Amino acid sequence: YPTVTDFEREFPSLCFALATGVGKTRLMGAFISYLYMAEGVTNFFVLAPNLTIYNKLITDFTPNTSKYVFQGMPEFATTPPEIITGENYESGRGVRPDALRQLRMQDFGELHINIFNISKINSEVRGGKAPRIKRLHEYIGQSYFDYLSGLDDLVLIMDESHRYRASAGVRAINELKPILGLELTATPQIERG
Repeated sequence: YPTVTDFEREFPSLCFALATGVGKTRLMGAFISYLYMAEGVTNFFVLAPNLTIYNKLITDFTPNTSKYVFQGMPEFATTPPEIITGENYESGRGVRPDALRQLRMQDFGELHINIFNISKINSEVRGGKAPRIKRLHEYIGQSYFDYLSGLDDLVLIMDESHRYRASAGVRAINELKPILGLELTATPQIERG
């Protein structure tokens, strides 16, 4: 697309303006399925603007729930994606050893979907400390945030993306260094002239 010369963010990012209730979460599942099967992308970071949407996303990406986004997909029937959240990432479930990272992970059925609330990655804790996700984790030898930002196939999916325009949110998102951003919102930022 020769007319695209720059992106608003520090990485290529596309915004999908969709009305509330039309299936943004299903579209997220379709993005993940396509990028995994067609392009071999195995690492996704789904960002929620608040706890209500965060909890809904976790439920919708969990197998055997009523609104499971990968329902009927044979690729995920025997090996569903690993869901990493703000509550379980410290267990190390989202970390792959370096030897495995160099192999094509799609061959192993290792699809990792990280689902986090924006406040888990951009807010300071009392005393000026960094959020827990940005602190050194002994199990992996770095912070989980640094681990994610070092992945060479991380795709960021932003639900209600209009809420990540404040400087702290923008900075935290840029620090993840995704290869692609997919934004979903009912109220996009529109520039004229």
